[in-house]
Amino acid sequence: MKKGNGHLKVRRIYTLSRWIGMTLLVSAVSCAAVPENAGEKIPIQYPVVLVHGILCHDRGDSIDFWGRIPQTLRKRGALVYFGNTDAWGSYKTNALLLKESIETILKETGAAKVNIIAHSKGGIDSRYLIWRYDFGDKVASLTTLSTPHRGAETADLLAKQKFLYLKPIQYAIEKYGILYGDIYPDLYAVLDEMTTAHMKEFNETVIPDDRVYYQSIYTVMHNPFDEALFGYTYTYLKKISGFSDGIVSEKSASWGDNPRRIPGSISHSAITDWKQKSISGINIPDIYVDIIRRLSRLGF
Repeated sequence: MKKGNGHLKVRRIYTLSRWIGMTLLVSAVSCAAVPENAGEKIPIQYPVVLVHGILCHDRGDSIDFWGRIPQTLRKRGALVYFGNTDAWGSYKTNALLLKESIETILKETGAAKVNIIAHSKGGIDSRYLIWRYDFGDKVASLTTLSTPHRGAETADLLAKQKFLYLKPIQYAIEKYGILYGDIYPDLYAVLDEMTTAHMKEFNETVIPDDRVYYQSIYTVMHNPFDEALFGYTYTYLKKISGFSDGIVSEKSASWGDNPRRIPGSISHSAITDWKQKSISGINIPDIYVDIIRRLSRLGF
């Protein structure tokens, strides 16, 4: 091995370690407790199931991935539950976990259906669930937030990095998924599944269910300085795909018959309320209140 190549691989491993460290920091901040908000009651018919994306899971009372959102929705009168999927699980295994969660929710509440609100890859997990397990009679609506329906160009970039497939790196990443607490961790499957090529095949096979109301909601960042964590990826995506939230491009997140862009500059992680403050003058939980208000008006 040439000395230059060895130094380059060390730098890449160091960069990957820093990125993992930063994502863990974001995860820790997102779990902080916040006070409940009061508000008007919304007569939403079915329970709401929040399904997270990559990085966090919502098992146990000590983890609060969704910031103030669950408390706010409950104050508005919604029954709120969690999908309990893995942080680094493939959409196939996560769909199975989500299936079990929803079946338990329906049994406990006596409700006929649920409304799913899913962030990022959680939207892909949910779409696969509805298609694979014929859940159109159990899911009234699926609202996806910043979901890479057409794949993530950032996943395409990572998939080309040969150093990620070195045996020591593979071993470390596999152990990381286990230590994270996942039931079926498979980071390499997730990376492959989120590429644009794989999602093209996914969309040709996993078609929407006519019994389910689908809508895609997304945000964009206005400049790379709005979220330092995603500054590099925002700049990269701006060159090849246009606007993005720092992780998912607008053209990938805008999907289906009912796409809607939230105004302001809100990053991929900020939409989950981990900052627990207004972003671009928008109180993040209000976005979710608006979602259930609209679903209620539709009879869901």
